[in-house]
Formats: sequence, C-alpha cells, structure tokens
Amino acid sequence: MTQHLDSIASLIFAATGASGAPPAPAGDALSEIPHGAGLMVLVPLLALAGCVLCGVCAAFRVKSKLPAWITVACLGSAFALTLLTYLDIGTQPRIAHAWDWITFQYGPAAAQTFVANFSFYVDALTLLWMLFVTGLATLIALYASEYMSHDLGAGYCRFFAAFSLFVFSMACLVMGDNLLLLFLGWEGVGLCSYLLIGYFYKKPSAVAAAKKAFIMNRVGDLGLSLGVMLTFVYFGTIEYAKLLGAPGYGLDGAASAYLALAQQGRFDQIPFLVQLIPVLLMIGAFGKSAQVFLYVWLPDAMEGPTPVSALIHAATMVTAGVYLVARCLPLFVCSEWALPLVAWGGAITAFWAATIGMAQFDIKRIMAYSTVSQLGYMFAGLGVLGAVGGASHVFTHAFFKALLFLSCGAVMHGFAGQLDLRKLSGVGKMPGWRLVGVAMLVGCFNLAGFPFITAGFYSKDMILADAFGNTHLFLIGWLLLLTAGMTAYYTFRVYFRVFVGPQHYEAGEEAHAHDAHAHDVHAHGAEGHGDDAHGTEAPGHPARGAHDFHPHPPGVAINFVLGALAVLSIAAVGTFFVHKDHHGWAGMMVHASTAGVSPGAHGHAHPFGMDAHTFAMVASSVVGVVGILIAWWLHLAGRTTAATSRADSINLGALARGARAKWYVDEIYDWLIVTPLWVLSHVLHAIDKVLVDGLVNVFGWAPRGIGGAARTSQTGVLHDYAVRMAGGVALVIALVLIIREVRP
Repeated sequence: MTQHLDSIASLIFAATGASGAPPAPAGDALSEIPHGAGLMVLVPLLALAGCVLCGVCAAFRVKSKLPAWITVACLGSAFALTLLTYLDIGTQPRIAHAWDWITFQYGPAAAQTFVANFSFYVDALTLLWMLFVTGLATLIALYASEYMSHDLGAGYCRFFAAFSLFVFSMACLVMGDNLLLLFLGWEGVGLCSYLLIGYFYKKPSAVAAAKKAFIMNRVGDLGLSLGVMLTFVYFGTIEYAKLLGAPGYGLDGAASAYLALAQQGRFDQIPFLVQLIPVLLMIGAFGKSAQVFLYVWLPDAMEGPTPVSALIHAATMVTAGVYLVARCLPLFVCSEWALPLVAWGGAITAFWAATIGMAQFDIKRIMAYSTVSQLGYMFAGLGVLGAVGGASHVFTHAFFKALLFLSCGAVMHGFAGQLDLRKLSGVGKMPGWRLVGVAMLVGCFNLAGFPFITAGFYSKDMILADAFGNTHLFLIGWLLLLTAGMTAYYTFRVYFRVFVGPQHYEAGEEAHAHDAHAHDVHAHGAEGHGDDAHGTEAPGHPARGAHDFHPHPPGVAINFVLGALAVLSIAAVGTFFVHKDHHGWAGMMVHASTAGVSPGAHGHAHPFGMDAHTFAMVASSVVGVVGILIAWWLHLAGRTTAATSRADSINLGALARGARAKWYVDEIYDWLIVTPLWVLSHVLHAIDKVLVDGLVNVFGWAPRGIGGAARTSQTGVLHDYAVRMAGGVALVIALVLIIREVRP
C-alpha cells in the first residue's frame, strides 16, 4: 500500500514538474489544542434528532404542528449551546471529539496514517458561522410552522425532517475538523436542497429546478473532491490543525512554509501542486455558492417554498463556498492564481447578477439574483485578501436577506402566490401588512447599503476599501462600486413598486387552484407593461383582481419572525462599533481565525488623494443614495397605477430584453451542452441497441436457430428415417461417382 501511494505521488510530481518531495505533516497538533467545546458535539446531534423525530411523526401520521415545534425546539437548543460555547471559550480554538471515524495506516512511518475523525474544530470562524446558521434556522423554522400549515400531515413531516437534516449537514460542513467531514456535510446540503427545492413534487417546474440544482452542484463537487484528494496526496493530512496550523497556539501546519514564501512573493519556489489545490477548492466553492456561470441553479431554486429560499439563500448552503475559502485562506495565499481568480470571479458575478436583477418582475427572483450578486461581493472581498470584510458581509447579509425573502414570502402567502411587482402596489399601507412593509424597508436599506445606519453599509465598505487599497486589483473596486449603485436601484425598485404608492392588488394563480400543493406557484405575469388592473385605485380602497379576492395578512408566527429579524438587522450595526481595531465583532472573529495571513507585497492605492477606506465610504454612500433616488423617480414619483411607471418610457431595446431573458445563459447551456449530450446519448443508444445488442442477439439466436432446424428432422417415424437413410446413401454414391469422373 505504501509503495502504491508513493508511486502515485512520484508520478504526479514528475508529470507536473514539481520539485521536492511532499512535506511530512506537522506533528500531532491536535493533541496540543485543548478540548473544552464538548457542548458543540450536541449541535449536529440535536438537528439529527429533530430529523428522526419528524420521521417518527410521519410514521404515526401526525397531522398537527408537532413536527414544527420539535424542529424549533431542537434548533433553538443548538443555537443556545453554540452561544454558551462562545461565551465560554471566546475565540481560542478547541477540539470537540465525538468519535473515531476513519483511521488507517498505509505504511510503517507514523506520518503514513490517514485520519478523519468525527471531530469538530471549534474556533472563532466556526462559532461565527454556527451562531447565525442555528439562530436563523430556528427563526425560519418558526416562520415555516405557519407558512406550511396548508400541508399538515405527511408533507408537513417530510418538510421539517428535510429541514433538520439540512441543518445537520451544514453543521458537519462548518464544524468538521477535517476536509472529509466538510465534504460529507457538503454533499448532505446538496441532497437536502434537492429534497426541499423539489418539495412540491407534483409541480414540473419544481422538480426540474431540484434536478438542476443537484446536477449543477455536482460540477463544483468534482473540483472539491479532487482538491481534497490532492491535499492528502501532497501534504499527507486533511486535518485543519495539521494542515493549516492553529493560530491561537502558534502551531505551524504543513502549509506554513509555503505561506511564508507566498508572503515574500516567492511563488516560483512553491510547487505547482500546492498552487493547484486551492484552484480545485475554488471550483467547488464557485459551484456551491453560485458563482461565474455556475449560478443558474440558484434563481430556479425559488420554485421551493419561501422558507427554503430563505434557508438556502441567507445563511446556509450558499455561504458554504465562502466558508471553504475563508477556512482554507492560507492555502489560497500559497497560490499565485487562486486569489485573483476568486476576486475577479466574484466581481464579475456581482455585476452580472445585478444586471439581471434590474430587469426582472418576480420580486422573489429579484432577491435571488441579489443573493448571487452579494455572494460575488463576498468572494471578491476574500480574493483581495479582505477576509474580515468578506466574512463580515456574510454575517450581515444573513440577517437582512432572510428578512427580505421572508417578507416577500409573506406577500406571496397572503396574495395567493402573486409575485409580479406590476400587479401589487401599496401593500405596506394595507391593514395587517404594515409590519411587513416596515420589515421590507429595513431589509432594503441594508441591501442597498444606506450610509452610516445599516450594517450592510459597513460590511460593503470594508470590501470596497480592501479592493481600492490594492493597486493590482483596484479595478475590481470600481466594478463593485458600480454594482453597489445598481443594487440600491433594483432593491428600492421592488419596495417602491410593491409596498408604497397607490393601493392595488391582483390575486395570484393560487386563487384559481384547488390542489393544495399548488400553494407556492409563482405568477410571473406578462412581459409587457400594460395596465392589467381591474377597477380604479383610490386611497383606502385598493382595487381587487378577479373574483373579488381578499388577501389574508400574516399571522403571529410570521409577524414575530419578521419583527425579530428587523430588530436583529438593525442591531447588527452595533457590532461594527465593538472591537474597532478588527472592524467590529464579526471582523474580530474572522481576524482571530486568519491570524498569520497577510496580503504580502503590493502597493496601496490612494484614489483621488484619499486613503482607500475614506474613498470607499464616500463613494459607496454617494452611489447608494443616487441608486435609491433613481428608483424613487422612475418607480414612485407621479405613479398612479400599479402596472405603469416612468421607467416604462425608457426603451433600452435589446439590452433590456437580454437582461430580462437572463442574458440567455440557460439557452446557451442548452445549445452547447444539453442538446449535444441529448443527441449523443440517442446516437449511443442506437449503437448499443443495433450493434452491441444486435451482435449479442446474433450469437444467442444462432445456436437456437440451428437447434430448431435440426429438431424438425427428429420426427420419431420409422419409415421417415429409412427414406432419409436411403437418400443419404444415394447422395454418397453420387458424390463418389462425380469425384471419380473429375479425377484425371
């Protein structure tokens, strides 16, 4: 076994031209990191217990909200344990060992051992992620208890079982102390997203969206799996403490020597394989976090119930790629190409998704494209080595994006699935909807980065400052700044069209549906801008759609969650005035986990004579306010109907049509990949059917045919045999005579 692995490594080194042998893994770093985070072992187990108990409810055919309360209790307890652990250990790394999982020795040396235990590496980065993962999952589960109440019974149990399993998988991904446990959670969230997006399995579009998400994620997963395997082949370990070291204890990891070379700019001395590993990990991160043309599955995930959209888009699955890059940042620094690829990939994705979001009419899909765009912001921040800004934006984005999705879901829930911004207006002023309007306004201010009073402003400012401060990548700063203005515009386009203005509403498709599973059907509406209103709007007398539909405002659970998230989104601003040396509380958490990682040698830009932070703050404030004012002028000022606004008079022609059609990326994929593979599969099927199966059938039927022909000669009639014998003798005599005549 040893010789086999060594020969594989030698072949790779020879093929890639890498010099030197792979370094031996660091000493037993795990033994030097104290235990003391035992409560964290219970966090994934509580989520798993919730899944099992929901399955028991399904087995006993429970038709109450018991599965929801079980899920809320389990996830709330997981959040409480995470908070207690943070209050107990702070930012110092700890190991929480659950049980030995995979251990085998493939050689006589102590270093020739593969170890991947079911253990958790609990440090500041882990706790930061798990605090908002468990906290938001608890609130979203409470919201879903009311939102999914139309489907009490087996479907209700199935939903919350998959919900809990999703959180269990995310906990394994974030908390695992090795890359294999991360990969287990990575695949788990992929499976659960398939189950949750395709929850309405009788709806073809939901089934197609679930399959699309599952398949698109497999593209990225291939890169991640190759990166994990190559990490072990080269470094001999996949445990974080041995690979990356433990900053809190001054322990060096196997990659520490290469990190020192990278920070000196001596990339020519770093082997090719070491620089290839983070590129492979980046592919996995881009697939899971919907970056650079692997994003097309994320907007389609809107076909799932709204709580699923909030769970996936706000704080869990889509941030997994950001977590992977942040966790393995020392490896990314060791590559000359990985971080620039991450930075440019994120910046291009942020801008690209923003152009699409500006042209959509489905408010839920606009928020989906904003998620893709904001994820691009996070990757760009990490790519310019602004780990504090990138991860801080993950933290703030988690709260306000969950708030935005759940606010849109409340509208969808109350207006029979209506999501077209041309068919809703003044919702925030209607009785029973004022809290939803306020919550939406808080979320919009944060997403737009309104200056000085929103957490979204400060986290975006840090990313922009890091981009403008790097002379090699300052163009990324300008692209992100332009994206910030576009984000402010399309965010308040939704708010001004749906929540303020003349009161008007039209029922969605669910008002005409009788299938309970059609509860989450989207009403996209026509692509034109005609006035589809039925009736005349008047203040206090909203025009109604057909059949005199009456919307139902959200109940106690939905309103409580929206109010809590609005308060948390506002309170998040306060975290930026704590630990100012590390850019706020979230920044302090990230800084503690990335200690020892510095940008290396590069110049510092001073745009317009200002330092990067001052310029970023001023510029982002200006573009944010300008974007909001443009949205106000085009979509609210002077508007008298829900369906029309000043924006209708602006004709951008092919540009608008392209953005509305999502730049035809799906159609290009169909043309370049799906259709050729479909044709090839049918050609191969024909070859298999005609040639392969044909040859097999020939060899199978030949003996059978010969036997069948011979069987007819066995009649069992005596005189028949005599006649044949006489005929045979005559034939032999004739042949003998012919041969004698022919011979010379």
